This record gives sequence, C-alpha cells and structure tokens, in this order.
Amino acid sequence: MANLLIVDDEEKIRALIKKYALYEGHHVTEAPNGMAAIELCRTQLFDIIIMDIMMPELDGFSSVKEIRKFQDIPVLMLSARGEEYDKIHGFELGIDDYVVKPFSPKELMMRLEAIMKRFRHTGTTVHEVFEKDGFHADFTARKILIDSQPVDLSPKEYDLLFYLIKNRTIALTREQIITEVWGYAYGGDDRTLDTHIKLLRKSLGEYAQFITTLRGVGYRFEG
Repeated sequence: MANLLIVDDEEKIRALIKKYALYEGHHVTEAPNGMAAIELCRTQLFDIIIMDIMMPELDGFSSVKEIRKFQDIPVLMLSARGEEYDKIHGFELGIDDYVVKPFSPKELMMRLEAIMKRFRHTGTTVHEVFEKDGFHADFTARKILIDSQPVDLSPKEYDLLFYLIKNRTIALTREQIITEVWGYAYGGDDRTLDTHIKLLRKSLGEYAQFITTLRGVGYRFEG
C-alpha cells in the first residue's frame, strides 16, 4: 500500500484516479493545484505523487522542482499534451514516468506499481522528516528532537510515534495500532498501548497534545 498524492485541477480526474487507487489498497490525498501540493508535502510524507502538468497558479514542473528541494519523492506526471519537449523536460527533472491524457486507469495503476517496485529495488532511501514548530521527527535517522534537543525513546515507542505521525489526522483504532506496531501475532492486552501512549506524551512535553485520545475508538496524531 502506498501513501499517494494526486495533484490535478480537474476534480473528475482526481476522483477517477482515487477510485482505482483505493481499490488497489492505497491511501489517497488530493490537491487541486501545485501550491497546495507543496504545502502538503511540507507536512506529510508521501510514497509517490501523480502530478498534472497544466494547472493554474503553478504548473506541475515548477511544483516538482519546489518539492524536490526538501523531499525526493517518485513522481508520475500527467499531461493533456504528448509533446516530446514535455517528456524530455520532465525526465530531466527526474520524473519517473509520464502518462498522456486520456489514459487507462488500469494502466496508470500498473505504471504506479512499476515505479514503486523500481524505487524499492534500487534501495533508494528517502530522507523523511516531519516538522511542526519545535517538534522534529526524522524517520530516516530514527530521531526525535524537541527544541533542537534529542528525545530518548525505546524502540517500540519510536515505532508507535512514527506510525501515528505517518497516519496523522486519521482516526486510528486501537486494533489498527496494535496490529501495525506490535504485529498480528501480538497476544498481550491493549493496556500496553495505553502505557506506551502515556510514556510518549511524557517524553513529548509541551507537544504531548499532538496525540489525541478518541474515546471508544483509539488515537490520532494532530500535529
């Protein structure tokens, strides 16, 4: 499953891609233009971006240039034009693939999967970072900083916090969290989760409020 960002000013196009992406099991976020995509990429981590070229405010090429300044994310570019110049310019920017509209949604999903496989196969490491005010989470270095000071967490606390951050703004059930962080074979009771949440909040200090309790459901990271 990929965390996918769809960027297109046409709502119908976004809806079509989203329908097929959700069917394939991907998590989908939408952006109606390049500026919105850049802001999303500053605060969220995506595995791949499907980016339209021709958009108001900021075109796809310029958006990719800006995003690549702080995140190296695979990009599949969409265009209503099939001009060779667009393809060459896109590949010069490091675009991973290029699809011309109108396109087959099934083919698009196959191309997306091919990009993800190449990315995994090459072992490329994306330096993933999340920052909010004085809170800094470096997923690649497995490091948490608060006001530039390192926070010492246990391995499982890192796993739990990173899972919450990567799925921020999503209401996560207790079962989901336990399954993803502790594994399907976990046989303990869910009080272990509550204990780890308490320890995390204590370690996060003034940023403890980032972890919200959803009564009767589970937890959500709202940083």
